[in-house]
Amino acid sequence: MRHFISTLSLVALLQGLPMTAIAQQNTLARTEPSSDYIQQVIDAQLMSNLPDGNFHPEQWLDRAQVATILVKTFRLDKRREAQQEKMVVVADVPPSHWAFNHIQIVLKTDIMKGYRDNMFFPNQRVTRAEGLAIFAQAYGVFQFSDGTVDELLSPYCDSKFIPRWARKAIATVIAENFINTQDGKITPLKPMRRGDMAFVLSKYLQRQKPQPETPEAPPARNPARSSEQH
Repeated sequence: MRHFISTLSLVALLQGLPMTAIAQQNTLARTEPSSDYIQQVIDAQLMSNLPDGNFHPEQWLDRAQVATILVKTFRLDKRREAQQEKMVVVADVPPSHWAFNHIQIVLKTDIMKGYRDNMFFPNQRVTRAEGLAIFAQAYGVFQFSDGTVDELLSPYCDSKFIPRWARKAIATVIAENFINTQDGKITPLKPMRRGDMAFVLSKYLQRQKPQPETPEAPPARNPARSSEQH
């Protein structure tokens, strides 16, 4: 799947602005979302309320939950790699596990990886760096140069805490304006909350909405015929 840089970023590029300016414009354009973004995600059936009927945006996500959300969002089960009949052996995710099928899909499509000794750690909490990087992996990581990645991340004072393996992926979600920041910080090492993921998903859903068609220009009048009619 091929993706393009967001409209805001594209305009900045056409104006010859550096990638730092793009990141700053994305930050300025971002506003704190209302609770509507959670309802958008619930309506799209990408996430749901917890058994008590509330969404609980402050609760953190584990690896099994992230796997399930991404399979639904990107329809990973339709990808060719997911159709492989051979199961991926993960010692801590038996077939009886509630997320077994979704975990198999993210492993087969290489969206998520296991750990040594064939372990997945489905109950392990996900950091924001991990969650955003996994989302970008499913979305499609832009192959920015190292210099561009550094420029995109430079406006954020805590970007130095982003693991090296996640820098290009997080630069992608910044360029696409998918990320929610807190006081201008990415907070990459904090747990990813349900509200964080809902925000990313809502921005992705907005990108998927069909754009209005450009009206067709009326055909040009033929000067020769026009003069004959007068």
